[in-house]
Amino acid sequence: MIGPDLNFSPKGLFIGGEWQEAVDGGRVESINPATGETLGEVPLATEADVDRAVHAAQKSYASDWGRMPIRERAGYLERLADHLHNHRDELGLLDCVDSGNALAGMTGDVDWTVDTLRFFAGLVTEIKGETSSHAPRHMNFTRRQPFGVVAKINPFNHPFRFCAEKSAAALAAGNTVVVKGPEQAPLSSLRFAELCEDIMPPGVVNVVTGTGQTGSAMVRHPLVGRIGFVGSVETGRIIAREAAEGLKEVTLELGGKNPIIIFPDADPQQAAKAAVKGMNMNRQGQSCSSTSRVFVHESLHAEVLEALVAEAEALPVGFPWQPGKEVGPIVSDRQYQRVMNFIASGKQEGARVMTGGGRPADPVLVNGFFISPTVFDGVDDTMRIAREEIFGPVMSVFTWSDYEDMLGKANDLVYGLTAAIVTNDLHKAMETAERVEAGYVWINSTGRYLGAPYGGWKHSGIGREECFEELLSYTRIKNINMRW
Repeated sequence: MIGPDLNFSPKGLFIGGEWQEAVDGGRVESINPATGETLGEVPLATEADVDRAVHAAQKSYASDWGRMPIRERAGYLERLADHLHNHRDELGLLDCVDSGNALAGMTGDVDWTVDTLRFFAGLVTEIKGETSSHAPRHMNFTRRQPFGVVAKINPFNHPFRFCAEKSAAALAAGNTVVVKGPEQAPLSSLRFAELCEDIMPPGVVNVVTGTGQTGSAMVRHPLVGRIGFVGSVETGRIIAREAAEGLKEVTLELGGKNPIIIFPDADPQQAAKAAVKGMNMNRQGQSCSSTSRVFVHESLHAEVLEALVAEAEALPVGFPWQPGKEVGPIVSDRQYQRVMNFIASGKQEGARVMTGGGRPADPVLVNGFFISPTVFDGVDDTMRIAREEIFGPVMSVFTWSDYEDMLGKANDLVYGLTAAIVTNDLHKAMETAERVEAGYVWINSTGRYLGAPYGGWKHSGIGREECFEELLSYTRIKNINMRW
């Protein structure tokens, strides 16, 4: 076996505080994308397994968790945060090997998760209602109450973080959760369940593994009142349609085809660094927030392109658990083939590959799903690589001279998740930030900040996360009118 020994064997589905096999005994393989080797098998949960998990969550909500004093509930989250922090290195390595993402980024995901649990634990006392008085001897007031059972369906690019972090607000608000780990990288979700077993009351956190059919069963279950999904626009549409049958509330964090706009006063080297950093190459560009469309003013095109190619070629590609390696493999063979098809289409439609475009030369990596960081120049906004989310390490460079035309092209997609602006012109920075159609905008910076609302416009999603608004979104308002 190539790579580290994970010393982890999945115990089964985690339902009601117990480990159980799938009803029909189905299993799914988990593959190391860097080597093609099998890491193990996890249960394939069917509709019957989902039903067991939802009923366990409902029982815990009705008898315990939903009735618990809020500070006591927050105490559980704080202890869980401490417990996860103590297993930081183990969890980071597990995600690194299972998903193919660089080790530093995966341990960073654990840190973010710990901070998120503490953030929402500290906010629970701010779940408040309002009062009003409209007549003598009358009082009108509102209470915020949990939904009950929340379904969380997660993608492969942040397996542990999305399993644990995306459960935090729902749990803090008093809901119980059923989490589906990603089919391509399910191991850390089950390890999270093991760690929850040490801290959380039975049935509060339930974890199942499986395919899209598993997630569909969760969405359609009549006892699930609230759904949170992170993933592709196509799957998001399916979930929205299925949730609509039960008139269920949803949060959808979906895809992005995000622009980074470089103005003529920008420093070419710094602009190139910002573009590459914004691509999240430590996840091979497999991030919905990646700035994959680079709009460069014509006066800087040659300099920025040269610097962009140099930055991309300097990224160390290799086994993601090795120190210093930043770019690992694509998560699966299916996703690898999809990215390579996009690269082929870019070439066929006339874009120029300036670097990358295929497997790295290192023969040690031949069995993994590796693609070298790729930069296209001469991209036209009608090309597939200009309009569709690739979810791989592929950047497209556009040249612009007319501001209005550039902004129109930047906005001319169904996506609207993030945008980045590189300029020292305060007026242009603010005007562009106001006019660009995206839910999250950077000016001369990148990165996410806990407490800042994250989410998209247009087909990039519904709702906001990582903020106080997310906590409130896991509650329902009840109005009470009292006369005395």
